[in-house]
Amino acid sequence: MPSAIVSEYFRTNKLPQIWCPGCGHGIITRAITVAIDKLGLDRDKICIVSGIGCSSRAPGYMDFDTLHTTHGRALAFATGIKMANPDLKVIVITGDGDATAIGGNHLIHACRRNIDITAIIYNNNIYGMTGGQYSPTTPKFDKGTTAPYGNVDKAFDIPALAAAAGATYVGRSTAYHTQLLISLIENGIKNEGFSLIEAISVCPTYYGRKNKKGSAVEMLEWQKNHAVNIAAASKMAPESLDGKFLIGEFKNSPEPEYTKEYQKIIDMFKKE
Repeated sequence: MPSAIVSEYFRTNKLPQIWCPGCGHGIITRAITVAIDKLGLDRDKICIVSGIGCSSRAPGYMDFDTLHTTHGRALAFATGIKMANPDLKVIVITGDGDATAIGGNHLIHACRRNIDITAIIYNNNIYGMTGGQYSPTTPKFDKGTTAPYGNVDKAFDIPALAAAAGATYVGRSTAYHTQLLISLIENGIKNEGFSLIEAISVCPTYYGRKNKKGSAVEMLEWQKNHAVNIAAASKMAPESLDGKFLIGEFKNSPEPEYTKEYQKIIDMFKKE
């Protein structure tokens, strides 16, 4: 991480961070700060909100106005912040369990409302902080502490879920594909509406060990070799996509933003 990014955007007195060696969360956190830097945003008009989990420790290291909230409720708190001060750029950092399990209801309704919040979901396919339980994104038949013989649940496709629920900007990248990730986060922040970027991380400690995925480097190499950009996928034969997953920009369809629509109601009431 360039020293200029660290000194400018991180609380250096809180470093070094506590993530396990090889965890992809540091890469993703850096990508967020680089996107903010490239956009030239006023840091005093940014609020970063998180819930509970490995990912949600990130705002503690980031030198912005930040809020560390309760499990699954980051989007609910963020909605209140945005409604109270629509001029803020509100960014939510959350995990696959935090956002799609206990926080799943908040997620679909934030998408539905199209409120101007950018949610970055760090997806490491497991509950890392609380002991390695399987999450809604753990691949079928992979193991966790609560699925010692393999998970039988079908995993959520987070971008498909968000797009169907009404999010107006949706993308996915990985800890390996950092330049794409930075670009998606930039575009998500610029979108005036609800934006969701799934950032596929790596968890070598719990998910990797339990499922014999190898080292952190090997897990990143797996991302490199199995991710296909959605633009390229449209030109490929279906059989060539077997065992692959898609990354890139999945949806960019602006619609009226919630706080502005709400303000219209307020203004209408004032005229009566």
